[in-house]
Amino acid sequence: MLEGLHVKNLVIIDEAEVSFSEGLNILTGETGAGKSVVIGSINLALGAKAGKNLVRAGKDSGFVELVFSVNEDTKNKLKCLDVVPEEGLVVITRKFTNERSMCKINGETVTISKIREVASILLDIHGQTENQTLLLPKNHLEILDRYCKEEVHPLKARLSSLVAEYREKENELTEYNADEAYIIRELDFLKYECSEIKKAKLIKGEEEELDKKVRKYSASSKIVNLVEEARTSLSDNGGADDSIGSIVRAMSRLSDVDDGAVELLNQISDIESLLNDFERSLSDYAEENLFDENDFMQSESRLDKIRAIFAKHGGSYETTLEFLETSLKQIEKFENSSEYKEKLSLEVEKLRGAILSECDKLTEARKKGAKELVGKVKQALVDLNFLQVEFELEFAKAKEFTAKGNDDVIFKISTNPGEELRSISEIASGGELSRIMLAIKSVMADTDEVPTLIFDEVDTGISGRTAQMVAEKMALISGKRQIIAITHLAQIAAMADSHYLIEKKSDKSHTATNIKKLDCKDEIMEIARILGGVAITENVINSAKEMKSLASEIKSKF
Repeated sequence: MLEGLHVKNLVIIDEAEVSFSEGLNILTGETGAGKSVVIGSINLALGAKAGKNLVRAGKDSGFVELVFSVNEDTKNKLKCLDVVPEEGLVVITRKFTNERSMCKINGETVTISKIREVASILLDIHGQTENQTLLLPKNHLEILDRYCKEEVHPLKARLSSLVAEYREKENELTEYNADEAYIIRELDFLKYECSEIKKAKLIKGEEEELDKKVRKYSASSKIVNLVEEARTSLSDNGGADDSIGSIVRAMSRLSDVDDGAVELLNQISDIESLLNDFERSLSDYAEENLFDENDFMQSESRLDKIRAIFAKHGGSYETTLEFLETSLKQIEKFENSSEYKEKLSLEVEKLRGAILSECDKLTEARKKGAKELVGKVKQALVDLNFLQVEFELEFAKAKEFTAKGNDDVIFKISTNPGEELRSISEIASGGELSRIMLAIKSVMADTDEVPTLIFDEVDTGISGRTAQMVAEKMALISGKRQIIAITHLAQIAAMADSHYLIEKKSDKSHTATNIKKLDCKDEIMEIARILGGVAITENVINSAKEMKSLASEIKSKF
């Protein structure tokens, strides 16, 4: 759940920090106090687009931080996104300047897309714009699939694979049905390329060996000069040969005089022998590195040819052979195009049949799930004061299948007796739309398994008994999920497990929004303010106390 929110230097907030609790967290305040800024800050932390002039005037930067505690199930889901909670906590931070923003999860910099993926696991924000999604039938199928995801997901995965294969085969068949001139051109091109590769008689590793050889030939003049320099140092007058020979002769005479010099004679004789061996090795090396201009030219030409072929086909021996193999198959297909087209057509039709069969299975699974969903949503609507409501999910077949199947579904509703079922967009007012979405959210809460739900002014367009029923429904949901909600209604505020006041304070030069958690006494006074407006009389305060007492009694029955 969302444990805490910390906002600094954003819009009209200097700095605000609040700790949320389990159950129903209610935020209230005067119009214009900055309630939308608080929810907007949460949205920003979770990847919403940042507008201009977001940082408070006179400040270089601002930030918002969210702290979530997570259970084992949520931990496992986060690990799939390579996010590892630290001591059971996930901290999401987003810092803003006037030029850019930077996101972090547990101190590690991440992308906006990563933040949004993580957010989808941690919470669900419901605002007025989301109500409008109910007006679009394409979103109704998504809601249904989320509800029966256990049954639908495997079917959609198989269907997606089949459709991808079908599209690939269909595109290939389209190519074969292209004009004859294209096929002739493509066939000539592939034959030329394959002929070139075959004639080259490529050998694995040949390019590397030729490269070494050509490099060595290119440096041959330097090699010759250095070998000659070494030979000169050995054999010229006063060179190593003469010097070592003189020493050997001297030591030989010395050993005739003194037996103790024999060991020294042996040592210098070994050196003379090594030097002779070195001279022979140097001669052999010189022979091996004689510059052969004809061999050099042939090697360089062969290397250029190999590299030219490699350059056209991926840059290596392996990619060139892969191109050759693929091209030979393509040539065979082109040369036997009529037979291959017939075979391909049969494969496409077979795949189409398999896809339609999977679509039927998917439709069957959806209809089964729809029956359950419709029943639960209808009951939730009754709980929200749609007393004689009818709610259905209508199925129709789309003109063509996609990876999602071939179902078009649409929610239909009748809110008054005798009225025919019609699409939500045709009949729902703003208040009705909010309640319909709340009903769906209450049903989807267990399916989505999102630990925190945030409602931004879910009470739009409702009052009286309907407001009381909405309050009771939110309290009921909060028994399973943490709820954070902004409201203008006393009925909903009275149901709060934790109540927070958002207020704006101003002087001649400064305006700022603050958030504080209310104690029992302040909570009664805030409910009284919502009820009484400007004049808060003793009767209004008593009404607020009675509402809070009644709310506690109702919640004790859940």
